[in-house]
Amino acid sequence: MRQVVLDTETTGLSTAQGHRIIEIGCIELLNRRITGREFHRFLNPERDIDEGAEAVHGISRADLETAPRFSEIVDDLLEFLRGAELVIHNAPFDVGFLEYELELIKFPQPKIEQHSSLLDTLALARELHPGQRNSLDALCKRYEVDASKRDVHGALIDSELLANVYLAMTGGQSSLLLDEEESRPGSGSGGDDVCAGRPETGNVRSNLEHVVIKASDEEVAAHNAMLEKIRKSGACVWDID
Repeated sequence: MRQVVLDTETTGLSTAQGHRIIEIGCIELLNRRITGREFHRFLNPERDIDEGAEAVHGISRADLETAPRFSEIVDDLLEFLRGAELVIHNAPFDVGFLEYELELIKFPQPKIEQHSSLLDTLALARELHPGQRNSLDALCKRYEVDASKRDVHGALIDSELLANVYLAMTGGQSSLLLDEEESRPGSGSGGDDVCAGRPETGNVRSNLEHVVIKASDEEVAAHNAMLEKIRKSGACVWDID
């Protein structure tokens, strides 16, 4: 199964006010493992950045003057996303901005669901932890994901953090890199239930099926026989008495 963990940074909170994407960060998961493949672009929004937004991500308009426009990277982005399940925290926010950008350039398939399926980790976290804070920062603390190397919000570092939180939240230690040398250190994103002050606009998908496969009698017997051999050679760390 191929998944892409995605995050964006923007000039402000609302597409209704003409705000635009200024950074896109994506991390690839293949069969619940971080592969080291990523997609990361800064974008020229062709407009000013709200002071509050700049305080969150630290990106100024001057930083983006030579960056490409969304229209220049859209084909590469959609090729990276194609056919994957997108894992996004507060997905309606990021998806809304992506679809707004697609509409601005009159892209023939402006709906993200025409390219990828969606999983909203904020909705999932609320099902798993009702009544608790479920921001990315809160989830990092809850699942002991190290966010200490993140100074400001950033699309790529936030997607790295979310990848590790998602793996921990849905089954644990499957986040080992296939190639350690290609990995980047994880860093992350914050806020309360709305990430970086983002408004919540609804849920996308949060259902998750867990399959439990029990050991057969033969497998249990073989396991116990192996433990007995270990006991004869010394202390067995799997004994809980």
